[in-house]
Amino acid sequence: MSSIFGLVTKQLKTHPALIPLFVFIGGGVTMSATYLARLALKNPDVSWDRKNNPEPWNKLEHNQQYKLFSVSTDYSKLKKDRPDF
Repeated sequence: MSSIFGLVTKQLKTHPALIPLFVFIGGGVTMSATYLARLALKNPDVSWDRKNNPEPWNKLEHNQQYKLFSVSTDYSKLKKDRPDF
């Protein structure tokens, strides 16, 4: 595996115009992996522990924000509009 990194380093030294390509692709891969990890850990639709919490979506509070970005909804001012389970 180190020979691959040596080859990439050699190519970047001879073609420095490829450096921004590697930076942006590396940043995109990092952001994608971070978003997928957030979805896997924070999304109420994902249940990792079915024995202790089989339905995690029922334990959400009515004013809890689970979306990454909300354009026009202020979750702290929402009124409870659903029954308790």
